[in-house]
Amino acid sequence: MSTMMKVKIGKPTPPVQLTDAAQAKVAELLAEEDDEMVLRVAVRPGGCSGYSYEMFFDSELADDDIIHTFGSVKVAVDPASANMLKGSSLDYSDGLKDAGFHLTNPNATRTCGCGSSFS
Repeated sequence: MSTMMKVKIGKPTPPVQLTDAAQAKVAELLAEEDDEMVLRVAVRPGGCSGYSYEMFFDSELADDDIIHTFGSVKVAVDPASANMLKGSSLDYSDGLKDAGFHLTNPNATRTCGCGSSFS
Protein backbone atom coordinates (compact mmCIF):
# COMPACT_ATOMS: atom_id res chain seq x y z
CA MET A 1 0.00 0.00 0.00
CA SER A 2 1.35 3.41 -0.88
CA THR A 3 0.28 6.77 0.33
CA MET A 4 0.59 10.09 -1.41
CA MET A 5 1.20 13.40 0.27
CA LYS A 6 0.88 16.86 -1.17
CA VAL A 7 3.99 18.91 -0.58
CA LYS A 8 4.21 22.64 -1.13
CA ILE A 9 7.45 23.69 -2.74
CA GLY A 10 8.49 27.31 -2.75
CA LYS A 11 8.90 30.17 -0.38
CA PRO A 12 6.61 30.34 2.63
CA THR A 13 4.26 33.29 2.92
CA PRO A 14 5.80 36.10 4.99
CA PRO A 15 4.01 36.82 8.28
CA VAL A 16 3.87 40.52 7.32
CA GLN A 17 3.43 41.87 3.80
CA LEU A 18 4.67 45.37 2.94
CA THR A 19 2.69 47.57 0.60
CA ASP A 20 4.64 49.50 -2.03
CA ALA A 21 4.23 52.69 0.02
CA ALA A 22 5.57 51.04 3.19
CA GLN A 23 8.45 49.46 1.29
CA ALA A 24 9.44 52.81 -0.23
CA LYS A 25 9.29 54.66 3.12
CA VAL A 26 11.25 51.98 4.99
CA ALA A 27 13.89 51.96 2.23
CA GLU A 28 14.13 55.76 2.49
CA LEU A 29 14.53 55.61 6.29
CA LEU A 30 17.10 52.82 6.06
CA ALA A 31 19.13 54.85 3.57
CA GLU A 32 19.33 57.61 6.21
CA GLU A 33 20.27 55.16 8.99
CA ASP A 34 22.18 52.10 7.82
CA ASP A 35 21.39 50.00 4.75
CA GLU A 36 22.65 46.87 6.54
CA MET A 37 19.86 46.95 9.11
CA VAL A 38 16.54 45.13 8.86
CA LEU A 39 13.05 46.22 9.83
CA ARG A 40 11.97 44.14 12.81
CA VAL A 41 8.24 43.73 13.37
CA ALA A 42 7.27 42.13 16.67
CA VAL A 43 4.42 41.56 19.08
CA ARG A 44 5.03 42.05 22.80
CA PRO A 45 2.78 41.61 25.84
CA GLY A 46 1.40 44.94 26.98
CA GLY A 47 -0.85 47.75 25.93
CA CYS A 48 -4.45 48.25 26.94
CA SER A 49 -5.72 45.29 24.87
CA GLY A 50 -3.11 42.68 25.84
CA TYR A 51 -0.47 42.92 23.10
CA SER A 52 1.31 45.75 21.35
CA TYR A 53 3.21 46.04 18.10
CA GLU A 54 6.87 47.00 17.88
CA MET A 55 8.71 48.15 14.78
CA PHE A 56 12.34 49.17 14.77
CA PHE A 57 15.53 48.86 12.79
CA ASP A 58 17.71 46.01 14.02
CA SER A 59 21.27 44.98 13.25
CA GLU A 60 21.13 41.66 15.12
CA LEU A 61 19.32 38.59 13.83
CA ALA A 62 18.51 35.40 15.73
CA ASP A 63 18.96 31.99 14.13
CA ASP A 64 15.21 31.36 14.20
CA ASP A 65 14.13 34.75 12.80
CA ILE A 66 11.84 34.62 9.79
CA ILE A 67 13.29 36.97 7.18
CA HIS A 68 11.66 38.11 3.95
CA THR A 69 12.86 40.66 1.45
CA PHE A 70 10.62 43.25 -0.21
CA GLY A 71 12.66 45.06 -2.86
CA SER A 72 15.69 46.34 -0.95
CA VAL A 73 14.01 46.02 2.47
CA LYS A 74 14.55 43.01 4.72
CA VAL A 75 11.91 42.33 7.35
CA ALA A 76 12.65 40.11 10.37
CA VAL A 77 9.99 38.55 12.58
CA ASP A 78 10.61 36.23 15.54
CA PRO A 79 8.65 32.93 15.45
CA ALA A 80 6.31 33.80 18.34
CA SER A 81 5.37 37.11 16.73
CA ALA A 82 5.00 35.44 13.33
CA ASN A 83 2.13 33.31 14.61
CA MET A 84 0.27 36.42 15.78
CA LEU A 85 1.08 38.46 12.67
CA LYS A 86 0.31 35.84 10.00
CA GLY A 87 -1.55 37.51 7.14
CA SER A 88 -0.79 41.06 8.34
CA SER A 89 -0.04 43.99 6.06
CA LEU A 90 2.09 47.04 6.78
CA ASP A 91 1.15 50.22 4.93
CA TYR A 92 2.40 53.80 5.01
CA SER A 93 0.50 57.03 4.46
CA ASP A 94 1.94 60.55 4.39
CA GLY A 95 -1.31 62.50 4.25
CA LEU A 96 -2.38 65.18 6.70
CA LYS A 97 -4.69 62.80 8.53
CA ASP A 98 -3.53 59.37 9.78
CA ALA A 99 0.05 59.83 8.54
CA GLY A 100 2.53 57.09 9.38
CA PHE A 101 2.74 53.31 9.36
CA HIS A 102 -0.42 51.24 9.80
CA LEU A 103 -0.43 47.52 10.51
CA THR A 104 -3.57 45.59 9.56
CA ASN A 105 -3.72 42.30 11.44
CA PRO A 106 -6.53 39.86 10.55
CA ASN A 107 -5.79 37.89 13.75
CA ALA A 108 -6.66 40.77 16.07
CA THR A 109 -10.07 40.22 17.63
CA ARG A 110 -10.07 43.53 19.48
CA THR A 111 -8.04 46.73 19.18
CA CYS A 112 -7.79 49.74 21.42
CA GLY A 113 -8.54 53.36 20.58
CA CYS A 114 -4.86 54.22 20.12
CA GLY A 115 -4.52 51.52 17.44
CA SER A 116 -1.21 50.20 18.77
CA SER A 117 -2.47 47.34 20.94
CA PHE A 118 -4.73 44.37 20.27
CA SER A 119 -5.93 41.04 21.57
